[in-house]
Amino acid sequence: MAPHPKLWASWVPNGLGQIKPNHYGDMLRALWENRDEWPFAWRILRDGVCDGCALGTSGLYDWTMDGVHLCMVRLQLLRMNTMAALDPDRLADVEALAGLDGRALRALGRLPHPMRRRAGERGFIRISWDDALAELADRIRAVDPQRLAFYLTSRGLTNETYYVAQKTARALGTNHVDNAARLCHAPSTVALRAALGVAASTCSYKDWLEADWIVFFGSDVPNNQPVTTKYLYYAKTRTGTGARIAVVNPLREPGLERYWVPSVLESAVFGTRLTDDWFPVHTGGDRAFLVGVLKALCADGGLDERFLAEHTRGFDAVRAQAESAAWDVLERESGASQDDMRRFAARYRQAKRVVFVWSMGITQHAEGVDNVRAIINLALARGMIGRSGCGLMPIRGHSGVQGGAELGCVPNSYPGYVATDADGARRMESLWGFAPPTDPGLMAGDMVDAAHAGVLDLLWCVGGNFVETLPDPAWVREALAHVPLRVHQDIVVSPTMLADPGPDGTVLLLPATTRYEQPGGGTETTTERRIVFSPEIPGRRIGEARAEWQVFVDLLSRVDPELGARAGFEDAAAIRAEIARAAPDYAGIETLARKGDQIQIGGRRLCERDGRPHFETPDGRAQAVPVPLALDPDAGDRESIPDGWFRVSTRRGKQFNSMVWEDRDPLTGVARDAVLMSAEDAAALTLSAGSRVELRSSAGVMTARVHIAPIRPRNLQVHWPEGNGLLTRGRYDPRCGEPDYNAYVQVLPL
Repeated sequence: MAPHPKLWASWVPNGLGQIKPNHYGDMLRALWENRDEWPFAWRILRDGVCDGCALGTSGLYDWTMDGVHLCMVRLQLLRMNTMAALDPDRLADVEALAGLDGRALRALGRLPHPMRRRAGERGFIRISWDDALAELADRIRAVDPQRLAFYLTSRGLTNETYYVAQKTARALGTNHVDNAARLCHAPSTVALRAALGVAASTCSYKDWLEADWIVFFGSDVPNNQPVTTKYLYYAKTRTGTGARIAVVNPLREPGLERYWVPSVLESAVFGTRLTDDWFPVHTGGDRAFLVGVLKALCADGGLDERFLAEHTRGFDAVRAQAESAAWDVLERESGASQDDMRRFAARYRQAKRVVFVWSMGITQHAEGVDNVRAIINLALARGMIGRSGCGLMPIRGHSGVQGGAELGCVPNSYPGYVATDADGARRMESLWGFAPPTDPGLMAGDMVDAAHAGVLDLLWCVGGNFVETLPDPAWVREALAHVPLRVHQDIVVSPTMLADPGPDGTVLLLPATTRYEQPGGGTETTTERRIVFSPEIPGRRIGEARAEWQVFVDLLSRVDPELGARAGFEDAAAIRAEIARAAPDYAGIETLARKGDQIQIGGRRLCERDGRPHFETPDGRAQAVPVPLALDPDAGDRESIPDGWFRVSTRRGKQFNSMVWEDRDPLTGVARDAVLMSAEDAAALTLSAGSRVELRSSAGVMTARVHIAPIRPRNLQVHWPEGNGLLTRGRYDPRCGEPDYNAYVQVLPL
């Protein structure tokens, strides 16, 4: 392939002296960290399915490009799979661990044995599996099923674990079961199902390679899904006219500006300029921006009228809203200029094939569903769904999360999105041999609210770290102390496990296997709907750690031996066989048994039939609806924000979910205590780089240091979870339960 000097980010080899990741140094560090288990680590990389983001691999290869698929997210997670067991005596005094952050707690090692801590005890003691399960079974038999709740994280969990956990919860009589998608892409699921009849990406990564224009909304893929930069490199250097890339975001993300792709020689040496167009908006201003783009398209004849007439309903109302919206209102609410909205519309009109990609910057709002609906409306406006090189992609950041809702690990649907009503219960009873409950279930945030109110007797968390992932951490700790029995089933220690039990309370720690240790292997579902088999990897095992699904099967047989015999599973293959019957979209999962085995739900693209767009709605048409323009109902419009106050959002640094790897983000160069602020705002407050400030919201305070950044004025960003104390608890999107990870703050110099 010929070189592309016009795309080079720097003439200096490997970007020496620039703020950027040191990929090769990080690789050497990962090699050193795993030196005690090199053969095992290599087998995991060579044969396993990546437990990092949800791009999806089989070993070191994927289904999008030729060449190796390997990134630092996977290499950093590798040590979680190869580390030794912790010394149980380290947990004998919880107070002695109080000063350790999450990184230091993980470094203690893997959980090797079941452990228990009762109220008044200083720490945990080792117990047997028999004692742990006997206590759990006795407690469960004695309580109202409506006082039980189960939460599953996305930490490398397999589809098999999700399926068995939700089935066990329902066999015990409760719909209080939820998963980590509630904290990230729940708005995407709700909006896509309502508009298109599907609940996942409508396209595949190969469509990126064929697109003319790829637009990222509120997404920082170089940080969260770094191998996508390789896809973008190939899209931009495609023979003929390469793809253009645009970003709609409050902050001009450095990693999206330019990136050094370590496995592409040209990019590794000279870097690659990725973003062609940046459109700065206010935090939460995406909806008004998108309506403004639609207004410009309507005025300039940029709509695909034939597509709209043949394949949509409701678009007349969307059109009417856009045409009647005043430009001054759109500019105020979006934070973008009319010129920028018209510029985006002009680019969109010129493109024949477009992919829209979004992530937490769109979804983690109290209006997340509306944000996603606005993106869907814009895609429908020009018929960018249901054909090659086009589509909508809510890109997933965690390898286990896509399958959770699809396999029923949510409170309002059984596997296959079967509603938890009387009809749905009868359908599942015919398969399961017992009648599942139809009572409304609790979402993740509701579970913590119920715990604080004292109406939960048992909260079982498979992974998860509520203290560091939910707003108002102090209140979350209080809530956890109100639960008589907490269960934490995980591979390492987290801060949430160390939250004190309340009076007469008990905390149980149950050691779990990783996906690579799961007997019989397991599967994950990727962002592009690919169900991929990850085999069991030979190698050392940790103490008495057990696969999560095995523990649920054993528990049910102890609570009710007769029901356990009917509803249990002998092995992982039996689980996959039942999944295929419970969730029709997963038909074929029962055939997956070896490395490389995979199927893709719906094929390469959804919303397409016989080469034409077709939507999985009752009438085969996509449903378009207008979206509110104002920031949120409580705050009113932008004019109501007082002078001296700012909209702050939370961002990720060098971390995976709440697991922080480094104190400084190599993409931005900022420390964990930084507040990213525009030069204009800093000057107005007479602040400079490094100034210490206090951010004060209605919920709490945070001490931070100013970092001058290319961010839209009147907007700030702080790291998550450090900034969670600023967030107001109880603010959810009412349609999906997504917490609002944004707040209004006052900035006070110190």
